[in-house]
Amino acid sequence: MTLTLDIKPEVQAELARQAIAQGRAIEAVAAALLEEAVHPVAALPTASAEASPGHGTGQALIDAFAEIRGLLTDEEIDRMFTRSRSTARPVDLS
Repeated sequence: MTLTLDIKPEVQAELARQAIAQGRAIEAVAAALLEEAVHPVAALPTASAEASPGHGTGQALIDAFAEIRGLLTDEEIDRMFTRSRSTARPVDLS
C-alpha cells in the first residue's frame, strides 16, 4: 500500500536523521513506526518468531534504542560506565 502524508518539516528532518543513523531508507523507518503504532506488541521480537532480515545482527537492538540516541554525550556515558581499577596482583602459575 502506498500512502502520501503531509508532515511537518521538523518531523521529516527527524525521520531522515533516524534513517541515516540506522542505515535505512526514510520510507522504511516511517513504515516501521506506523507498524509499531498499529501493533506495538507484535513489533517486539520473540523467541518463537521466524528469522527475519537483520535477525541476529543486532538491528533490533539498534532500532529499540534509536529513540534515545543522542540524549547523552559520549563523555556522560563514559562517566556512567567507568571501570574500577583492579587491586588484584598478577599470579605466576608456573
